[in-house]
Amino acid sequence: MADATMRFFEDLDRRGHEPLLAKTSGTLRFDLHEGAQTRHWMLRIDRGRLRVTQEDLDADTVVGTSPTLFEDLAAGREHGIAAILRGDMTVAGDPRLIVQVERLFPGDPNSRGPRRVFQPEVR
Repeated sequence: MADATMRFFEDLDRRGHEPLLAKTSGTLRFDLHEGAQTRHWMLRIDRGRLRVTQEDLDADTVVGTSPTLFEDLAAGREHGIAAILRGDMTVAGDPRLIVQVERLFPGDPNSRGPRRVFQPEVR
């Protein structure tokens, strides 16, 4: 398994509680498809308490993608919602859960934060 993916899920499991998800509960399974093989990561959220396992169980939301794309998501080089809109990831079940969990992924490592462009007022 790719390094950024493993670190991402280990970090979530170690956190125990994530304040960004304090009002969120549900299960989210990530299915990483590579040829005939699929690796499963189950994320259980109970009002912000996180638990990660590698199980193929029913979930409220199931996200399917390639290990390569997920590695890019976990490293902050790719954006999940954009990948879904492009059709590079599939989502089955409650899409609201993926929108909530998207906040846990790192941002672009080359980003400098929000930019505001102010133009002089023209009179």
